[in-house]
Amino acid sequence: MRKILILGAGRSAASLITYLVEKAGEQDWRVTVADRSPEQARKLVGAAGDAADVVALDASDAGARGALVASHDLVISMLPAAMHMDVVHDCLQHRKHVLTPSYVPKEMWALDAQAKEAGLVFLNELGLDPGIDHLSAMRILDRLRAEGASLEAFESYTGGLVAPESDDNPWGYKFSWNPRNVVLAGQGGAACFIRDGRYRYIPYHRLFTRVQHIEVPGYGAFDGYANRDSLKYRKVYGLEDIPTLIRGTLRRQGFCAAWNVFVQLGCTDDSYA
Repeated sequence: MRKILILGAGRSAASLITYLVEKAGEQDWRVTVADRSPEQARKLVGAAGDAADVVALDASDAGARGALVASHDLVISMLPAAMHMDVVHDCLQHRKHVLTPSYVPKEMWALDAQAKEAGLVFLNELGLDPGIDHLSAMRILDRLRAEGASLEAFESYTGGLVAPESDDNPWGYKFSWNPRNVVLAGQGGAACFIRDGRYRYIPYHRLFTRVQHIEVPGYGAFDGYANRDSLKYRKVYGLEDIPTLIRGTLRRQGFCAAWNVFVQLGCTDDSYA
């Protein structure tokens, strides 16, 4: 029986935990969910106690974390992105595979050769964005290439949006992931992309004023803003020569204008208390 360790039972982990627990018997695996709040983890595991274990864990405790990693076959880190590298080092030390939903940190590339030599899989960008957007992008690109199409522009917008039947507040948004990450969205360097052959770099304090208005048939009007560094995906997607490539975040119309007020007031600045 294979043993899967999920580190973190926050909002982003709910669907993952439910899926793995439901499939445990069929796939012959056992799931351990480790979180500093075991009560929350037990709610997500539900009644499937025979297929899953819940343990209390302070993920900053290197000894306790390493011991858990060592006793499992696969580790899925749903911790804050800043903690992924600690988990990756544990997995390298104990020869375990690891998955994360987050962008590949630069520090992980330095471990590429060691991971390959050990026969380990370190797989990242497995969430909604980044993650599902990559899959949908490559499915479309592969189909167009197979049809012999000429690719002149690529624009992809993704958002964790409220279902229409639950969209019942003026903001048009609800927290479906770590609220702190919503506050910090767009920070960490200029957003980079290319449009009509011209490179664009948008600093954070202007990000929510540079909005693309997007109409989705059957669902209404949305705002799209540039998401981090789109340029690094030109090679990954095989679009090195394309004149327009933008990866963006999708929000309900009006969200960006309202959020920009908080940005200009300094309310999203996490550098001081």
